[in-house]
Amino acid sequence: MSKIAIDARELKTSTGRYVERLLYYLQKLDTQNNYVVLLKPQDFEDWTPKNPNFKKITCSYKEFTFGDQIGFWRQLKKLNPDLVHFAMTQQPVLYRGKTVTTIHDLTTARFTNPAKNQPVFKVKQVIYRWVIKKVAKKSQILITPSKFVKTDVAQYANVNPGKIAVTYEAAEKITASTVKIEELANTDFLLYVGRSTPHKNLQRVVNAFSLVQKSHPGLKFVLSGKFDANYRLLKNYTEKIDIKGLVFTDYVSEGQLRWLYEHAKLYVFPSLSEGFGLPGLEAMSHDLPVAASDSSCLPEIYKNGAVYFDPLDSGDMAAKINQILDDPELAQELKTKVTKVAASYSWQRMASQTLDIYKKALNT
Repeated sequence: MSKIAIDARELKTSTGRYVERLLYYLQKLDTQNNYVVLLKPQDFEDWTPKNPNFKKITCSYKEFTFGDQIGFWRQLKKLNPDLVHFAMTQQPVLYRGKTVTTIHDLTTARFTNPAKNQPVFKVKQVIYRWVIKKVAKKSQILITPSKFVKTDVAQYANVNPGKIAVTYEAAEKITASTVKIEELANTDFLLYVGRSTPHKNLQRVVNAFSLVQKSHPGLKFVLSGKFDANYRLLKNYTEKIDIKGLVFTDYVSEGQLRWLYEHAKLYVFPSLSEGFGLPGLEAMSHDLPVAASDSSCLPEIYKNGAVYFDPLDSGDMAAKINQILDDPELAQELKTKVTKVAASYSWQRMASQTLDIYKKALNT
């Protein structure tokens, strides 16, 4: 019986679904080992263990801080676990116990965030790049969510690909009751769900939408995500060049998101860099056709369930979106394919593979 600590400080972030599903299924799969789940104080009441071998404790050290490097390191040394799974790259580089690290992608190392204080962001980015390379070398095993990221990390950090395991994530249909968004009722619309940071490539896709509108003048484009500083920058951009028909929903509930997936004509995913592309796969789980960027991991994950475009070419984006909108047989064929693609992934399988990785790391 081993003591395994899981860094779940990302539970309420964009990668939180991965951590939440991992914990959910590990509790079903493992009744032998003891687990300590580290949560931010504000998230402590949002997760309750169901397996008596799992307990939760608070970790008050924020990522990308001095406290993360020193305070969290001391906390882990005091816990003295046999293994720590860091569910994100950021971690105390001084910690020398056995570790497994999940690296979701290298996006933060490569792209800026204009909504952040730029001098501070650039300093943190330099440190983050250094941390990636240190972590990649010191971890017993690295986990990535796609083969694309595995190859990317191996090259970037100069580590043997043999120490990197791929555990594909998954998507499940939303089960919350549907909640209609009245302003979109009886309206044809495209859908994007997620953030508006530069790597999401939303400026080019709204330019593409303005081209699509020439043949589909009543069409809307719904951009669903927390209306933060980056979304404000995008909205300002669209107003400056006078693009009409955009709907910024801000945060939506699970029921509203289900309604969006079930009533959209097409899901559009123009990203320049992804580790897995979970939102597009979630759209697929609701039988929604997908038009996606042909960059990074997306063709690997979406397989034949999407029509792909060049993410650097708004004209190509518009052409591929029009291709699906104008061909009902193609749209129906995609609906059949996306159902099969989404069903080929499993959170339980991901958790089972991760448990096998823990066992391997403990025996190294």
